[in-house]
Amino acid sequence: MIETVFVALIIAKLKRYKLAPLLKAWPLYPFLFLELVYLFFQWSVFQGNYEYVQYAGLLKQLQLFVFILPILVYRQYTQALIGSAFIFVGTFLNKFVMAQNGGTMPVFPSFSYFTGYVTSDSFTAVSGIHSLGSSDTQWKILTDIFDLGYTILSLGDIFISVFVGLLLFNTVKILNVRIKEKEELQTCSNDCVNGGL
Repeated sequence: MIETVFVALIIAKLKRYKLAPLLKAWPLYPFLFLELVYLFFQWSVFQGNYEYVQYAGLLKQLQLFVFILPILVYRQYTQALIGSAFIFVGTFLNKFVMAQNGGTMPVFPSFSYFTGYVTSDSFTAVSGIHSLGSSDTQWKILTDIFDLGYTILSLGDIFISVFVGLLLFNTVKILNVRIKEKEELQTCSNDCVNGGL
């Protein structure tokens, strides 16, 4: 989900929000830690080590689950409900396309062949829910077709990642609003003290 993190931060920066307050946003630390673990998993795949691939699905679920902290701490209930709707739609799309393709998610690598993320023996080295897509694949538009070179996403995956992007962006926004309110309060206090002299 690193791409989702970058997109959320870029949008926040375009909206002229400061990103530095995120460094002190402890409710995001568990998510960021799990993101580092996921990056390690991705790096392992580039090294030809598929040992951790079996845990990738669990790790993605944990990443979504730990967002309960920023939801509760920053009271992002509306955004969580909207994001949950995206998770529901994304999960439905993924399950639907898998059901149409024998219980596996067909993958159509392109750029990943050039980066080395996918090799000709990747799908035989890893037994799991993914299979190499073919001309027999049903509902190709819903399969893993969005190849970023280090991961291949489906439309359902993109819907699911909206949850993370929405909450991360909103966390940046909330932190910036709090800082602005604190600065305004400080300015008001200083004016009151100076005016009283």
